[in-house]
Amino acid sequence: MRNMISALIVIGSCFLATSGSAQRIDCQVFAEPFVSSAHAQTVDWQKVDDTLGRKPAVSGDVHRYGFPRSDLVVTLDGVTIKPALALGGWVAFKPMHDGVMAMGDLVLLESEINPVMLKMIANGLQITAVHNHLLGASPATFYMHVAGHGDPVQIATAIRDALAESKTPLTAAAPAASPPAIDLDTDQLDQIIGVKGQANGGVYQFNVPRRDPITADGMTLTPVGPMGVAIGINFQPTGGGKAAITGDFVLTNGEVNPVIMALRTHGIEVTALHSHMLDEQPRLFFMHFWANDDAIRLAKGLRAALDMTASRRS
Repeated sequence: MRNMISALIVIGSCFLATSGSAQRIDCQVFAEPFVSSAHAQTVDWQKVDDTLGRKPAVSGDVHRYGFPRSDLVVTLDGVTIKPALALGGWVAFKPMHDGVMAMGDLVLLESEINPVMLKMIANGLQITAVHNHLLGASPATFYMHVAGHGDPVQIATAIRDALAESKTPLTAAAPAASPPAIDLDTDQLDQIIGVKGQANGGVYQFNVPRRDPITADGMTLTPVGPMGVAIGINFQPTGGGKAAITGDFVLTNGEVNPVIMALRTHGIEVTALHSHMLDEQPRLFFMHFWANDDAIRLAKGLRAALDMTASRRS
């Protein structure tokens, strides 16, 4: 209740403001966290959890549900890809004034794309992109980006019903008793990339935020990692100090070709370039990459590419 009162006070001040549109816009940005927090308290998250059959990772007001393709055995360049490296589908829910904003990235086989898409459309969800992330993987995997607005339980039901058209596991697997070790010099990787990484399912992951805010449908997409708009970099150890790397750079148009040049100069393949959303501001492009080589050498190449972007170091 305190958050809602604070939001109403701030929003009321905005309506009373008469000094121009710039002041009103500033008020909206200031009020947004209070409004989002107030609405988060009204969402019955237990019903969403029960519908999706799993617990979320919660960051701020965002609830992110993972749908890893643990049922698939995908190989590339002799590497068996762990779900956390490139097969980790997800859907994130962020409260807004009339329910939630939902965004997600689902991992599908080619034969699953159209059945899942048809069910999504029938249940009122938007398809915002369908594409590859990797090249030459066996079997080939594709990635469907989805979006929705409205009642969180209805959206969760639509996602569950659509994923039932695929072989995506709909029951969350029990966590491993002892997480796989990361056989890499993670301290040195942290230093090179410039942010602190996190181990997840045998993969060492980085989320590097951009400096400027990113909005969609008038809402700021925060936290950026859970909402899928941070630069993602993943290292999977492959032995002898080597690692398979993949992920995606989040780029404005002027950054695309400088990052391509930096990656290719350092022996890192560019495997995809595309959009993930339809109406974000600023307009963003997502660049996916792949290499399997000495982890430190690859980290330096990724750092060179990061230096071509408006990204933040911790």
